[in-house]
Amino acid sequence: MKTICRKTLVGLMVMGIMTVTAVGLPWAMGSRVPAVGTTAEDFRLVDLEGKSQSLSQYRGKVVLVNFWATWCKPCTTEMPAMQTTYDKLRDKGFVVLAINELEDEAKVREHIKQYSHTFPVLLDRDNKVANQFGVFGLPVSVFIDEKGVVQEYIKGGLLTEQLILDVVAKIQKRGPIKAAALH
Repeated sequence: MKTICRKTLVGLMVMGIMTVTAVGLPWAMGSRVPAVGTTAEDFRLVDLEGKSQSLSQYRGKVVLVNFWATWCKPCTTEMPAMQTTYDKLRDKGFVVLAINELEDEAKVREHIKQYSHTFPVLLDRDNKVANQFGVFGLPVSVFIDEKGVVQEYIKGGLLTEQLILDVVAKIQKRGPIKAAALH
């Protein structure tokens, strides 16, 4: 009986250690989904030109952070809508940050070139930012307002040009909350 208890305890300890260890691995599931209304945690990633970019450098703009991969059919299906909307709204305070997860840079570069996408493409080589945003399936799109606050979190839903336009318009219409005037 003591041997069974000891083996069970050892087994539970090993499972616990494996679970704790897995949390830090690049292929581990995302930590937590950022709640709508909370400030998005800043990040820094390298783009396809080798330049370091951060979320905070886009304060003052509405940002669509889109997590994707070349092998993900829904991801690549929604990218033309992202491009069209980026072209229409980039001069009006809108930016797309397409964050590729764990793929070879050459493969990503070829895909972006093939489809003539011009929005910034960032490389999440160790999956750290995807984990930071609670991503565990693709695609995931996070709309962040001018102040860095998460306004929409869309998991798996296919982005269309109209959906992006509607969300951006809704975010841009929200101004500072005004106190009611007393008469």
